[in-house]
Amino acid sequence: MIIIPSVLIEELRKKDLDPEDVILDALVRTANLDPDVVIEARVNLANKYLGKELVNKDPVQASEKLYKAAEECVKALAQYYDLKDILVRVSEKGRWTVTELEKTVLEVSKRLGNWFGEAWDRAWALHVWGFHEAKFDAEDIMARLPYVQRIVEETSRLVKVKS
Repeated sequence: MIIIPSVLIEELRKKDLDPEDVILDALVRTANLDPDVVIEARVNLANKYLGKELVNKDPVQASEKLYKAAEECVKALAQYYDLKDILVRVSEKGRWTVTELEKTVLEVSKRLGNWFGEAWDRAWALHVWGFHEAKFDAEDIMARLPYVQRIVEETSRLVKVKS
């Protein structure tokens, strides 16, 4: 088990950075990890975030976890499809932004079909309306859950990661 001091986690969040993403990106840069290992790690995170146990207890956190599941898949697929232009921009900026996520979704949708972009839009609604605005209730979240599940399942299948 690795323990990260809470003060560091809080500082990352204040800067609107996801601690797990920052740590994963730092490990990739520092250890020059194999892209397949990074893909597997991201899909494993996506599977970890995918769940409905929080939906009734904490809809805000459930919304964000489901969105994070979709986001990790988008990042994994950028690596899987070797979307060099996007990955270079991410590397130059030192983090993923909405722009790179959206560009990745467009590219992945060309390969997997329109369903991917439509499912991403549902996940994005969870992020904005469920998490940031805290306007979604359990019913709203459950209506979007199957779309996020499909993103995670199809990504896992495509990259052959066991959940």
